[in-house]
Amino acid sequence: MPVIWDPDDHGRNASAQTAWAAGLIPLLDLSGNEAVLDLGSGDGRVTAELADLVPGGRVVGLDASPSMIAHARRHHARIRPNLEFVLGDMEAIPLQDRFDRVYSNAALHWARDLVAVTRGIARALRHGGRAVLQCGGVGNAAPMVAVLDELIRSPSWSPFFPDTAFRYTFIDDAAFRAQLVKAGLVPVDVRPIPTTMTMAGRDGLTGWIRTTWLRYTGSVPDDRREAFIDALVEGLLTLHPPGPDATVEVPMVRLQAVAERP
Repeated sequence: MPVIWDPDDHGRNASAQTAWAAGLIPLLDLSGNEAVLDLGSGDGRVTAELADLVPGGRVVGLDASPSMIAHARRHHARIRPNLEFVLGDMEAIPLQDRFDRVYSNAALHWARDLVAVTRGIARALRHGGRAVLQCGGVGNAAPMVAVLDELIRSPSWSPFFPDTAFRYTFIDDAAFRAQLVKAGLVPVDVRPIPTTMTMAGRDGLTGWIRTTWLRYTGSVPDDRREAFIDALVEGLLTLHPPGPDATVEVPMVRLQAVAERP
């Protein structure tokens, strides 16, 4: 079943992704004239920020979601002549030797084949170019994954979850470093970053699940999806009850990498 993104709903529940992006952008070391590729550009908000940082350059956002690309073009590209959005698969990047920087935040773990992604990044970069990447690493949202694993094996939900179905690629730093090297890139820094996702109570948790965990929720028929999300929320709140301020915290692991094409 294809993943269907709702750009507006995602934007309302993407505060963590926006914060992660803010921490990554300085690592791009932009002077203002670079050509930048944003892999998994989503609703285009961060891509538009990148375009504003390179008034003498240009930015291309690549995303596999038609709804996200349409939203990004409508809200951001029309008012920025140095910005465009391209519908495409990060495992088959259609652009070669065109970019000084490749940027990706909270997207690479959606790829089935990270080897293909890293090779595409290497091809897209010009010699001397830099890639700044961050995605979910091994152990990411482990409590959520544990609840999901139990839930999708239950009689009520197992018919919708074949064992062979792909979910997410949460890779460790050593394996990702090796993939970068095989692609012809030089790793400058590859590290796991433990962090915490903090959500505003049950509603915040529900919104995050609904708009982020689509590899699972999208496998359930429309008329049962809310019941599945409710069951997942209940399971996670049993493990991680809200704190005194009603917030819900989920431990996360971000895998961050900076690499260069020599």
